[in-house]
Amino acid sequence: MLVRTRDNAFGIAVFHWRGSALRQIWPLVLLVGVTSLGVDFAYTTFELDEKFSLGLAPFSLIGLALSIFLGFRNNACYDRFWEARKHWGSLVNNSRTFARSVSLYVADHEGLRRELVLRQLAFVHALRMHLRGETDWQVQLAGLLPQAEMDAFSDEPNVPNAITRRLGERLRDAWKDGHVDLFHLPAVEGCVATDTDVQGACERIKNTPLPASYTMLTHRIVGLYCLLLPFGLHTVVGYLTPVVTMFVSYAFFGLDAVGSEIEDPFETDVNDLPLSQLCNVIERDLRRSLGQVDLPPASMPVRGVLQ
Repeated sequence: MLVRTRDNAFGIAVFHWRGSALRQIWPLVLLVGVTSLGVDFAYTTFELDEKFSLGLAPFSLIGLALSIFLGFRNNACYDRFWEARKHWGSLVNNSRTFARSVSLYVADHEGLRRELVLRQLAFVHALRMHLRGETDWQVQLAGLLPQAEMDAFSDEPNVPNAITRRLGERLRDAWKDGHVDLFHLPAVEGCVATDTDVQGACERIKNTPLPASYTMLTHRIVGLYCLLLPFGLHTVVGYLTPVVTMFVSYAFFGLDAVGSEIEDPFETDVNDLPLSQLCNVIERDLRRSLGQVDLPPASMPVRGVLQ
């Protein structure tokens, strides 16, 4: 996620290249500019203004409808982004609640509290990896789970779900062994259920993108509109047609690209959610709840970007 502060907000808005939609759309804008130059040359050389001018009326009507269409699509994509952020915010709070509940209600028999809190931390990291398609479980979860469990992940299609299942089993065993009271068990188990709810909601966002036909229609209409725009602008702005066309195409192509970029908020693009940073926040809080002082360093932006 691109980090903005009051000191660099204007610079990022105007001059920043990384994270800008222009990185994706500049070939399209350049193509439209070259096409506009060709149209402008043809109109000027062969005096085609009267014969082949489309006028601005159809572009005004289509442009208005297209703006509404792009705005609706971008709102839908941002809703997905914001919903994902709310679920991860819920996971941060739930992890803290889980650690507090374990410290209050679970007897610290043979390091049981530490084991349960580390299992919760393993779930958080595993969910991030699951959503991003990462597979280096052995590295990411080292020291959080028994080695035998990590070895079994090579055959496990859904590692976060396996971790919550085992976490529930350990809470059941703790209750049977008398290490947690029956009246306190629902408070701790409720946190595990919330983990499952958050995972299901994130998987729904991940696995249900906007309909492909909707996205393809938007791309095609925007491209056709920008390519035909010089035929309507030349009679109005003359030799400035390439400049005006490129500016308008930048706006439409940019809006289209922004929606596509935030449609899947769990990837590692500049404008996606900083899942690694959120995991770092949870890890520092949970390890601190265990009394550990040798904490991992807080995540800091790298070149203005949080991962």
